[in-house]
Amino acid sequence: MASSMIYFENPHTGYRREAPQGFSWTTLFFGFFPALFRGDWKWGIIMAICSVITVGFSQLIFCFIYNDLYIKDLLSDGYKITAIKD
Repeated sequence: MASSMIYFENPHTGYRREAPQGFSWTTLFFGFFPALFRGDWKWGIIMAICSVITVGFSQLIFCFIYNDLYIKDLLSDGYKITAIKD
């Protein structure tokens, strides 16, 4: 389980997202599928390609960094943090 949850809102569209912070158990067990379910196509495709090339070993790296990558992408897309819950 992630250590905390960060809630985001896009001020232009009003669309809300939530992102866990820390280690990603779902990425460890399910690979690139959590990224696709979140609508994060860029990292989902990158993780799928890396998983094929490394025969799944890349999941051991992405489970440590994916949640932070997702948060950085949300912030660069204009989302603002509305709440943080531990």
